Amino acid sequence: MLEAKPFAMGIRIEHPQELIDSIQYKSDGRGAFLPAAYYQLVTQQNGKGVFSFCMCPGGIIVPSATQSGEVVVNGMSNSRRNSPYANSGIAVAIDPSELSNFQQHGPLSGLRYQQWVERVCFEAANKSQQVPGQRMTDFCAGKMSKTLKPTSYNPGVVNAELHHILPPEIVPYLQGGFKDFDRKMKGFMTDEAMLLAPESRTSSAVRIPRNADTLEHLQIQRLFPCGEGAGYAGGIVSSAIDGENVAKAVAKALNA
Repeated sequence: MLEAKPFAMGIRIEHPQELIDSIQYKSDGRGAFLPAAYYQLVTQQNGKGVFSFCMCPGGIIVPSATQSGEVVVNGMSNSRRNSPYANSGIAVAIDPSELSNFQQHGPLSGLRYQQWVERVCFEAANKSQQVPGQRMTDFCAGKMSKTLKPTSYNPGVVNAELHHILPPEIVPYLQGGFKDFDRKMKGFMTDEAMLLAPESRTSSAVRIPRNADTLEHLQIQRLFPCGEGAGYAGGIVSSAIDGENVAKAVAKALNA
């Protein structure tokens, strides 16, 4: 037994780290003693949540596809956080009820939707591990970028119209969200920022159901669905907490 669950997906945005430093520290730079600045942003656009996710100060954007014929981006920071770039996932909440063209896949509808977006972006970027990219201001204006800024994404970026490539469950909400983020962080909206797509693995689109008390699967005894992939967490810390809870449930079951 599986069930579809709400999830989120979008793009990864990259700014010059110096720009984020100047916005957050309200100065021309952070000096020698302040760390690379980070941000955490969230807004509502027509009832949908739009939020930053896994923000990586002084970081790099990395390829994260798990099979051929798809592209996926993610972000990371090395311990020194000394890259000249700051990147973050910007994700839009999606409910399974919105995916009318994928309902035939039942509880895997969201998973198939994610795969479809990843394959569309693969096709748009020379069928390689390059990814489609666009300047932030051009994405919001709905026009092709004349040139692209350098990025930390090593396989490379292909100039593309993300406002046409990405689906309508994402595009208008990202466009509105960016404008609201600029009101909260003046200078966030800039043609110095690059968008790379897709950021499609922010959360699981499927859940393995479990008993609320025993944490066992509803059908299979001694199977304890756990963590992010099973649909019960949204990141490293919440996965660890769920793991602790499940470990206690397993111990209780074995000692019963």
